[in-house]
Amino acid sequence: MVVPLIGRLKGHEYAALVGGFFFLVFETAISFIIMLLPIPIIQWFHNHSRTLFHRFSVTHANGKSEAEDVADAIRKAKDFGELCQYWGYTHEEHVVLTKDGYLLGLHRLPAKRGQRKRSPGTSTGKPVVYLHHGLLMNSEVWVCLTNAERCLPFVLAEQGFDVWMGNNRGNKYSKKSVHHDPNSVKFWNYSLDDFAWHDIPDSIQYILDITMSSTLSYVGFSQGTAQAFAALSIHPQLNAKVNVFIALAPAMSPRGLAAPLVDGLMKASPTLVYLFFGRRAILSSATTWQAILYPPIFTSVIDTSLRFLFNWHSHNIPYLQKIAAYAHLYSLASVKSVVHWFQIMREGAFQMYDDDVSAFGSPGGRAYRPARFPTKNIVTPIVLLYGDKDSLVDIQMMLKELPDHTTVTRLDGYEHLDILWGKDIDKDVIPEVVNALKVYCDDSCGSPDKFKDGFKVFER
Repeated sequence: MVVPLIGRLKGHEYAALVGGFFFLVFETAISFIIMLLPIPIIQWFHNHSRTLFHRFSVTHANGKSEAEDVADAIRKAKDFGELCQYWGYTHEEHVVLTKDGYLLGLHRLPAKRGQRKRSPGTSTGKPVVYLHHGLLMNSEVWVCLTNAERCLPFVLAEQGFDVWMGNNRGNKYSKKSVHHDPNSVKFWNYSLDDFAWHDIPDSIQYILDITMSSTLSYVGFSQGTAQAFAALSIHPQLNAKVNVFIALAPAMSPRGLAAPLVDGLMKASPTLVYLFFGRRAILSSATTWQAILYPPIFTSVIDTSLRFLFNWHSHNIPYLQKIAAYAHLYSLASVKSVVHWFQIMREGAFQMYDDDVSAFGSPGGRAYRPARFPTKNIVTPIVLLYGDKDSLVDIQMMLKELPDHTTVTRLDGYEHLDILWGKDIDKDVIPEVVNALKVYCDDSCGSPDKFKDGFKVFER
């Protein structure tokens, strides 16, 4: 019998493994207890955490500013629709059935602020752009900003685009399958491979069918870029349907985590994640803690976690933006998809999921190499925007695995989440995205006159 850990871990790593196991048992027990508590008791904990925060906070002042009111409204918005409604946009909801039976939620902004499309679910005649979120996220991350000028989907809608936002299987808007119960292990048995084989191409085809367009533009963030890299590489025909792929904070083969202990532990045996979290959804108790903790405390917990795991300090994200956005940051994802990422980090290659768990512990190594995504075969134009302070982006390695027509823009001082919620994205990020869309839509969507509602090119 193969024991993957023997000979792979050092003494302090074993101690971390045992300590982590007991912490997760404790956290699971607490979450179970909380789940049984009545709402008034949960509210009591929330109120007392607020009291404690204000007692020890030196920055608290009486009364709320207008900016605080906005942040509070964004934080309290229950779903994508309420976030759009707050800023005056009318959205559409669509559902796409993947070929393997998952039902995915799609969100659409077909019109400008204050306008309403007369015939929902039909073509607008506008150029189409499709945005896709990252790991442990959903479509809300695109629209939970504290001012509309920094919100990419709203800007694109104002620029005359038909804007769509996708959701991965298992998250808040896609937790349904025609074959499996969401409480079953089979429902959560998916990795990046399944996003690439089904979620991305099936969503794109649905959007093109509804809009009656021949092509669309794809904008991905973090894992949303990895899913597109993978999908475009294994579906040659998909390249003809995507006129440009804009990758924000692109992810392909990260070096690893900033926390040496966690990084070494997970790379030594990626399947340890199964031991910690099981084989369903990962970190499913996060929303419970969010309900109990006062928002500034919850924000501090998230900041500390990001600093520990990724060495991100989030100095470019305003405090009130964190208060508003962190409430929409987390959504369910499979443990298997996280294991897949640790396999990629361990091997240093953008590969498909390795089902041979025992191979990691083989003394003589493996007699095979897991299949890799052939990303050099991508024909679609690729535009990369990355922050030079982003610990998850190895730009040199990435460029070696991408076709020569890839273009790159470096954002000085930007970390990973800064590209979504940074204070200056309206100056540094959004203009780059809009201009790239304009360049490639000129070729694939026709002349600039195609933008019936007007299209403004940003000046650099």
